[in-house]
Amino acid sequence: MRIVSIAQNAPGPVAVARLVAGGATAIKIEPLWGDQIETLCKPWYDELHAGVTVERLDLKSPGGMTHLHALLASADVFLASQRPSALARLRLDAPTLHATFPSLRHVTIVGDTRDPDAPGHDLTYQARAGLLGAGMPLTLVADMACAERVVAVILSLMPTPGEARSVGLADVLRDLAAPLMHGLTAPGGALSGRDPAYRIYPTKAGALAVAALEPHFRSSLYAGLGVAPDADLAPIFLTRTAREWEQWATDRDLPLVEIHHA
Repeated sequence: MRIVSIAQNAPGPVAVARLVAGGATAIKIEPLWGDQIETLCKPWYDELHAGVTVERLDLKSPGGMTHLHALLASADVFLASQRPSALARLRLDAPTLHATFPSLRHVTIVGDTRDPDAPGHDLTYQARAGLLGAGMPLTLVADMACAERVVAVILSLMPTPGEARSVGLADVLRDLAAPLMHGLTAPGGALSGRDPAYRIYPTKAGALAVAALEPHFRSSLYAGLGVAPDADLAPIFLTRTAREWEQWATDRDLPLVEIHHA
């Protein structure tokens, strides 16, 4: 698979890195000032671009566009993350490129397929999906999940040259937020912590995630602790450290894990 990408920031480079790890070859075109993720986190940028040829071009210049077209002539996939209106101005939209490169697969990462030209980033998409708490998110959920979907879309398009597809960050988050939207993980929901066998507990040192959801795990948990089903487990977990409880659970094939912090 030969990929030419002009996708910047996180989702595009993450997707390309996954495909390169699987044997694809990739050329990434960056603007003259580079990709912002390199400035924000150089070690991650270097990791994502290992094995990727990076060139910096002015795509608004005739020379830059001529060079890009030369690269597209032998490419299987063109990946972009610019808004559709910007791609159209550059004449890099799917219909325009299809006229010159009829077998080229055209994949575009957008914010939301319902309104692909609206501005946004991972933070605003998480906010709209109801996935933010009081603080900043611990990872780029929309970006990373979208990257995996981009990989799947590209692989699915390989048997069908000339196809075009858009992948939306907000679309991915709507799927990820489904358990919350349906009340499963919402306050008071079945997996919100109301179940004593599926909850986070403080311990003598650290916190413990307890996920004994299935009946066999649940019965083994209560039997191992020597208490009646649905007994209050909070005082018991305070008697040992989270690490000690995790080892106790490992010996009994139970899903209890110490919570680690980045």
